[in-house]
Amino acid sequence: MPQSAGRPLPLLTPENEFFWKSGQDGKLRILGCDSCSALIHPPQPVCRYCGGLSLSPTEVSGFGTLIGFTESHRFSLPALPAPYVVAQVALEDDPRVRLTTNVVEAPAADLTLGMRVEVVFEQDDDVWLPLFRPAANQPATPAPLPADEIPAGEYWRHVRPMPRTDKFEDKVAITGIGASEIGRRLMRPALSLTIDACRRAVADAGLTMADIDGLSTYPGGVGGLGAGFTEGGVTALESALGLRPSWYAGGMETFGPTGSVIAAMIAVAAGAARHVLCFRTVWAGTYGELVKTGRLKVGGGGRANDWMYPFGATSAAHTLAQTAQRYFHTYGATREMLGWVALNQRANAALNPTAIYRDPLTMEDYLSARTITTPFGLYDCDVPCDGAVAVIVSAVDTVADLPSTPVYVEAAGTQIIERLDWDQSTLTHEPQALGQSAHMWSRTSLRPSDVNVAMLYDGFTINCVSWLEGLGFCGIGEAKDFLDGGKNIARDGVLPLNTNGGQLSHGRTHGMGLMHEAIVQLRGDGGERQVPGASVAVVSSGGLTPSGAILLRSAS
Repeated sequence: MPQSAGRPLPLLTPENEFFWKSGQDGKLRILGCDSCSALIHPPQPVCRYCGGLSLSPTEVSGFGTLIGFTESHRFSLPALPAPYVVAQVALEDDPRVRLTTNVVEAPAADLTLGMRVEVVFEQDDDVWLPLFRPAANQPATPAPLPADEIPAGEYWRHVRPMPRTDKFEDKVAITGIGASEIGRRLMRPALSLTIDACRRAVADAGLTMADIDGLSTYPGGVGGLGAGFTEGGVTALESALGLRPSWYAGGMETFGPTGSVIAAMIAVAAGAARHVLCFRTVWAGTYGELVKTGRLKVGGGGRANDWMYPFGATSAAHTLAQTAQRYFHTYGATREMLGWVALNQRANAALNPTAIYRDPLTMEDYLSARTITTPFGLYDCDVPCDGAVAVIVSAVDTVADLPSTPVYVEAAGTQIIERLDWDQSTLTHEPQALGQSAHMWSRTSLRPSDVNVAMLYDGFTINCVSWLEGLGFCGIGEAKDFLDGGKNIARDGVLPLNTNGGQLSHGRTHGMGLMHEAIVQLRGDGGERQVPGASVAVVSSGGLTPSGAILLRSAS
């Protein structure tokens, strides 16, 4: 194919250069294990299957199976104007290897899952991008999707048993919560939002800042203030408030704010601190406005070591839209299933004065909304906003001395069982929902039927579906029936879901808002949206990977 101009190009390294330049002679090459012949992608220095250390680029057939695709309408890049098709292809040589790519020479309407495709290269500068087109010879019927390494119902077999009978969860309690103002574009400094939330959480717990001896956050100061996802982390908050924590943590490689809360629990249980202030701040709304008006410059025009971005897969929406499409294909669901999730969150938001979107939403509104990336429309996606949420994790032996109503921790699920790579992981569900759910239930005698309220991550509607099934509230593939037109997830239903409006209507606080709402419900402080008798709540965090889940219970 002819050269293109303006695609975001990958950073060439000694480890990946062979892949990005393979198309120079028209051949696709994947790193192969010389011991067991497995193909390894992305390239690694060791074979994940046999542990072999001798690996070398291996020429493959260039044929594959189309296992996912989404037509992107909202996102455009230089030389890749919307609409364009982002796809995942499983290689015929080893279906465990999947490539994120673009399908070319065929409109999205002509594509089907299971279609046979062949590689065709597009040169851009010193890179040959492997794209795919429908192969001339198609099977009589589309090929089945590759089987997942672990069947959906078998994750419990891979859960590690507790190393000791005394649990860290039993040594901690959540004693305080606080939130700043939340809005679409507040145009306030991010750190000022953080301070508001933290002061309110400390006061809610009946503590003073002098009592705080630990700090925990996500994503921390890594990456500065890029994308409006952090105020600067522990460093920024400590500098502003003059705290002297004996323990602190902050970083990207945990499952969002829920991971930072669990880290605080472990620190308190180990005796490293007695009162840890956990915080999460977003200012995505203001960030977007500053970029739009030219007051904030982003990007340096450089290359990134990324396997998806060169193909326009620039958002989690592109990956999870393909997850939703595969779910429809496998289980016979339709967009209406996702619509009931969006409508439920909006109905709950109507009773929450802090929610961003509170106007009524109908199924007709949902189905007719503008397309973001198929099958996702506008209301399948969460609401970028500005806001901060804080939580205090305390040693359980301090609870009697505090005026606040404590919430106790029953179990946490953290074990990684599936592959973390977004496009190499589970095919029929959101990656990292099934494994962590199984791990959480292994640490408690409570069962799904004991849960009164669920706060499940909803960066996109499909997230909630994966967590509902992963946590065992219904069987795998049964969410479309379990929802029962939204009745079972309503506030008066079998499993009240995201009673604050969730991220779809309350605002994208990356999971910390869901933790806040779970504590509100278990305290009985939900006002009009309160679920009567709520005593056990589950909170999940993670829109792809990493992810985790926490089971909470009230003091009564």
